[in-house]
Amino acid sequence: MRVAVVTDTTACLGPDRAEEAGGVSVVPLHVHVGGTRSVPAREITPGEVVDILADGKQRASTSRPSPGELAEVYRRVAAETGCSTIVSVHLSAGVSGTVEAAELARDELAGEVTVEVVDSRVIGLAMGYAVLAGARAAAAGGDAQEVADVVRARSAASRTWFYVDTLDHLRRGGRIGRAAALVGTALAIKPLLTLRDGEVHPAAKVRTRAKALARLVELAVEAVEGARAEGRTVELAVHQLAAAEAAAELAGELAERTGLTAEIAELDPVVGVHTGPGTLGVVVAPGEVRSPG
Repeated sequence: MRVAVVTDTTACLGPDRAEEAGGVSVVPLHVHVGGTRSVPAREITPGEVVDILADGKQRASTSRPSPGELAEVYRRVAAETGCSTIVSVHLSAGVSGTVEAAELARDELAGEVTVEVVDSRVIGLAMGYAVLAGARAAAAGGDAQEVADVVRARSAASRTWFYVDTLDHLRRGGRIGRAAALVGTALAIKPLLTLRDGEVHPAAKVRTRAKALARLVELAVEAVEGARAEGRTVELAVHQLAAAEAAAELAGELAERTGLTAEIAELDPVVGVHTGPGTLGVVVAPGEVRSPG
């Protein structure tokens, strides 16, 4: 293997998906509970995060993997695969320090193994689909630059929107970005957010949950139609946290409007700490341009 691919748990790729993609290695971020207990994201369920947030007795926070943890993964991957280069893809540097930690680990391993760090500038399956595309490029013999270019292009083409019941969790975690302007009116609106330029931005200000979700569908449909007009394939996903029934309804409506089957995926626990219960999200991930005929 010339190039191996590493990502983190916020890509929402389960072990089976990662293995099917050619053995993508997944590094966990951490959830901290009550200021005393630190749990790797793979060892806490989204349901447990929901219970902690709903109970409110213990503060939940998150942290990036340390440079040492990432360096250990890079060494292991290099030893196990015999790769010459690792492409390490992580959630947006605008919402996490994981990219910085990966760069520090890269520098620590200079002379041992080459690491190309990619700031996906997205999160969730917008990153997950890009990682899988990069892994396919690596399996097909692509070099590190080609793999990284595939990941960056796929990430940049993707669109992500999130409906959250409240901005409180984003505000407390310091991940609110440009959506901070909405905090003063949060009681009067149902926020619809997006990631743009790697940061959280407001996408729409509406008065009811129903209108927010209707607008979420419209935005997704417009993005799918735009990608199809360019002749691209499209992958579609619905994220949810403690909103399984609503996610199924949302996926059904998207299927009716687009003809696409949306993958339904629970949010990673680390993301869930910052968005809170009731979160619904949609990812539109354009792929390659279809061959004529």
